[in-house]
This record gives sequence, structure tokens and C-alpha cells, in this order.
Amino acid sequence: MNPPRTDARRHHDPSTRGFASDNYAGAHPEIMAALALANGGHQVAYGEDDYTDHLQQIIRSHFGPSAEAFPVFNGTGANVVALQAVTDRWGAVICAESAHINVDEGGAPERMGGLKLLTVPTPDGKLTPELIDRQAYGWDDEHRAMPQVVSITQSTELGTLYTPDEIRAICDHAHERGMKVHLDGSRIANAAASLDVPMRTFTNAAGVDLLSLGGTKNGALFGEAVVVLDPDAVRHMKHLRKLSMQLASKMRFVSVQLEALLAKDLWLRNARHANAMAQRLAEGVRAVDGVEILYPVQANGVFARLPNDVSERLMKRFRFYFWDEALGDVRWMCAFDTGEEDVDGFVAALEEEMAR
Repeated sequence: MNPPRTDARRHHDPSTRGFASDNYAGAHPEIMAALALANGGHQVAYGEDDYTDHLQQIIRSHFGPSAEAFPVFNGTGANVVALQAVTDRWGAVICAESAHINVDEGGAPERMGGLKLLTVPTPDGKLTPELIDRQAYGWDDEHRAMPQVVSITQSTELGTLYTPDEIRAICDHAHERGMKVHLDGSRIANAAASLDVPMRTFTNAAGVDLLSLGGTKNGALFGEAVVVLDPDAVRHMKHLRKLSMQLASKMRFVSVQLEALLAKDLWLRNARHANAMAQRLAEGVRAVDGVEILYPVQANGVFARLPNDVSERLMKRFRFYFWDEALGDVRWMCAFDTGEEDVDGFVAALEEEMAR
């Protein structure tokens, strides 16, 4: 049988690499193969398919026997659906000021989810019980949104990591005050790879109630999942997913990607490689006079400070973004397909531009 004909053309150079985002990377070949495997024939729509059913077994192997996955389209959708499931209409979510739900989701948690975010400045992107208490008050004050959830990110938006003990302390503290704990895990694989522990060690075993499980930043084409760890903590997840426009009709194509990542070790291989490339990048950058690394490099991101004119020239050679243009702060992200030659070429270009 002849292969299907297509009129599509390639519009980019597949050898091009940048350091702007791990979302810039394509899909891992094993993900593409899994999508092809799931294609063909008919499967029941809206999550009643065989692939979504089998995904539940895989999720439980990682997160325990009570875990249940609700595949969604994207990370913002995962966060909004998850937070809605553990808040009332008058509820609020305590999070770091730098949290993705606060600065990078276009106000979706508040505008679409109807939530109030109570933010806390943090030096390294990480909350602590003491920092949480800056916003954890006023439950009986009708003039104030009621704190009901603590949301943390692992790894954080600044590329730092919580230890399992730190997350356990946060969960114990939040639960003592009647609050639930949500974990934004868009880069959860990078955290587990760096800590060298199973994901359950800093999620259900530490007391997290539900999490947003990332796939796209770790080699998937599209798709994430809300993973409910404590069924008693959430309400009406199926209805909230549909209401939030995150119910995929052909859900098998989301589920099979998560299956391909999680059934064996693809998720870990991809994350370890991205992390290793970030370490290589950090080592190279440290040797460049005039460049300052801002935070510990613990996952797949490097945050640095350098002159703006250097960054602007370098951006013409490699894509990346300012993190805080006023201060000259930039972010460089590595992905599963970042190569040693990409990193070394970038460091060489940085040295050239710094020397000009």
C-alpha cells in the first residue's frame, strides 16, 4: 500500500536550535510513533477509549493506587481545572509571586477560573510555611477571599527545586489550616530526574492533593493531565474539565502520548538529558567574564544577568527571552533535543558578543 500523499511542505530548518523555551522543541520520535500506533479505526470519544483507560494503570504505578488522571489540552487548562476543583466561589489560592499561574497565564485562573490569587514574594521561587502564613489568614472575614489552596511549582519558574521534605512541610502546614495543596508539574520530570527520586516521593507521599502533570515540555506534541491524588479533596473534575473547554473529543491522542512518556523511562531519559545540557551550559557560561548566573541550576533552565546590548545581539543568533529586561536578566532553557554542540556553539557566541 502506498503511503498517504501530502501537500505539506517543511517551512523551517530542523537543525535550528534555540534556548528560549523547551516548548520550542518538536515531539520526540517515540511520541510520534505512539500517535501513529493509536491512529486508525474507531475508538470511543471523550475519554472512554482504550488508551485513556490504560493510562490510569500507568498513572497509578507512579502516583499510587488512588490516583486518577484527567487528560487535558495544555498546562494552563490543567492548572485552572485543578484549582477550580479544590476551591469554592469565594476561595483563594496562595502562590509564589513568580508562579506561572500568576505571571504567565494571562489571568486565566482569575478570569476563567473565578479564583483570587494571593501572592507572596520569594527569593528563589519557593514557598515555605512561614511565607505561606503571610497570606494564610482571614478565613472568617467576609471582606477577604478565603485561602483554600496552596499552589507550588516543581521545578519552580526560577529553575529551583523543592526537596521532598520541604514539600511535606508545606503540605502538613497547609492541611493543618484546612487548605489543600496543588503542585504545578509542567516540569515535574526534570525535578524527579534532578532529585533522583520517583515522582511519588514529592507528590502523594509528601501529601500533595492534586497536580498538573506536564507532557509538552518533555517531548509530547500536546497534552497534559490533572492527576487527582486524594479523591476526597476534589469535586466534580469531569464536569469542570468540560466546563473549562479542556475535554478532548479524540482523547486517545493525548493519552497515548502520556503513556509513551510514562510507561517506561522516556520521561526520565528526556528530562535527564535536558538537565544535563543545562548543567553544561551553566559550566560554560560561568567561565565567561561579565556574566552572572542568578539561581542554582537544578533543572533544565539557566538564569543569568549580562549587558542588554550583548543579549540583543546574541538573540539575533539564538532565540531566548529577557526575564527582567530592566535588570538585564535572561532565561536560557534546554530541551530533550538540545545537543552538546548546540550548547557549545551558544557559549562560543556569548563569548564573542561579550568581547565586542
